Amino acid sequence: MLSAKDALKKLQDGNKRFVCDEAGSIARTCKIRRNELLEGQKPFAVILGCSDSRVPAEIVFDEGLGEIFVIRVAGNIVAPSQIGSVEYAVETFGTRLVVVMGHSQCGAVKATISELEQPTENRSLHLRAIVDRIRPSVEVLLESNVDATADELLELAIRSNIRASANHLRHGSAILENLIEQNELLIVGAKYCLESGEVEFFDGLP
Repeated sequence: MLSAKDALKKLQDGNKRFVCDEAGSIARTCKIRRNELLEGQKPFAVILGCSDSRVPAEIVFDEGLGEIFVIRVAGNIVAPSQIGSVEYAVETFGTRLVVVMGHSQCGAVKATISELEQPTENRSLHLRAIVDRIRPSVEVLLESNVDATADELLELAIRSNIRASANHLRHGSAILENLIEQNELLIVGAKYCLESGEVEFFDGLP
């Protein structure tokens, strides 16, 4: 299994290929590869990302079948099911790197800002459950950045939400926290740019 540092480098290299239109993962989705994976999987990284259809982690990092363990949920929030999924991956496969990846123009974060600025009773209870998990990392920004433009506030909120989710994983699970303390797991935060295709790793880097 790759070390966390090598896994991070592999993701960065794959994203560079994607940005430069040199992606080659199609060769790793063929029938031969599918048959190889019938015996099991060994993903080298776990990605907790947003459900947004414009941010498919496998494509963004130019990886084929069986390479990364992907968990997707609107707003890349961390709830018990996401923690359990990460725990399963790192314990079962020995994966050493977890990436929480948000993205520019995140609709879930926009919805949270809108809800805080103008609360509504018409929002679905299920969507509100997502908004409520993003809310703590956004509320403080509204209070401390009153002069920020809407675009500036959204950028700050997206980054704050990514950091909050990464920290939730680091400290919301005894299993993950123990692995981190033993230097057997690294959890980092990253942001995908819809405009450029680039992934910026900015939180929790070694």
